[in-house]
Amino acid sequence: TGLTARADGFTLALTDRTPAAGRTTLSFQVLTSSGRPLLDYTREHEKDLHLIVVRRDLTGFQHVHPRLDAETGTWSVPVRLTPGVWRVVADFTPAGWEGITLADDVSVAGDFTPAALPADDRTARVETDAGTYTVALEGDTAPGASTVLTTRVELDGEPVTDLEPYLGAYGHLVAMRVGDLGYLHVHPEEGPAGPGIDFATAFPEPAAYRLFLDFKHR
Repeated sequence: TGLTARADGFTLALTDRTPAAGRTTLSFQVLTSSGRPLLDYTREHEKDLHLIVVRRDLTGFQHVHPRLDAETGTWSVPVRLTPGVWRVVADFTPAGWEGITLADDVSVAGDFTPAALPADDRTARVETDAGTYTVALEGDTAPGASTVLTTRVELDGEPVTDLEPYLGAYGHLVAMRVGDLGYLHVHPEEGPAGPGIDFATAFPEPAAYRLFLDFKHR
């Protein structure tokens, strides 16, 4: 999903397709088949709409939640963009419908050098004031079959067992396919507050994917 700006009679209409680099505001409307802004949504994971903003080389990622102007049907959210092309992915459920994913690109002017992705070692590390978090990915990624992926979170080598709920779950995982930036729906499973967070999904075909995990701790 997320390969087009139009699907099932709905359209993602970006206000500005060439935003400035740095801190800026993304604004858009979700239009119905009649051309009117969609105003009625079904809340999913505590929000009416989830916006994923990812650089096309998959080295920049933001999961944000815009605010809706109920009079104009315009969503707005502050983001920070570096020069290059960014994919804007709107994940939402219109009232009375199934979930829909729409996506379009914005171009940010400036000096741009594509960055290489890290090696596929199924681990990620991030330095914070609290220490070094390490996340390991486990699970079968055979294409065409339902699977459960597990992300295991450690802090300075010790398992984290006191994760805090974030958007109604202990973690949220976003998978983007390298190349066309196909958006893979991944659903968090119920479970303990770490160290493992389980996610149900299915990879449609052999490809390279980059996965982004959001979790909350301390």
